Amino acid sequence: MRYKRGEVYLVEEHGTQGHEIKKTRPWVLVGANPINAARSTVLAVPLSTQAKEIPGLSVKVYLNNSFSYAVLDQLRAIDKKRLIRLEGELNIHELELIEAGLKQILCL
Repeated sequence: MRYKRGEVYLVEEHGTQGHEIKKTRPWVLVGANPINAARSTVLAVPLSTQAKEIPGLSVKVYLNNSFSYAVLDQLRAIDKKRLIRLEGELNIHELELIEAGLKQILCL
């Protein structure tokens, strides 16, 4: 299976701790496509309907006829075994906003 940057997958999140997000939810893949293909993990950020849009920390996105927020400071590597199903794909503008936010968070 190919995992493409910008695709949104429903992810099973068990084994989280503390303030980590703890439930099955959609995550958007943000890693480079060649790395997604080569590794057993993918880099992703969670989508939340409860988060607020905070410049640099979250980005408002539209998926499956509703708005969510990509929570950028929750970036993590996820084992591909946790990916349940493809939910959709973000548009290029949303990916560019996510990329800009990640650069700010990671001081790049």
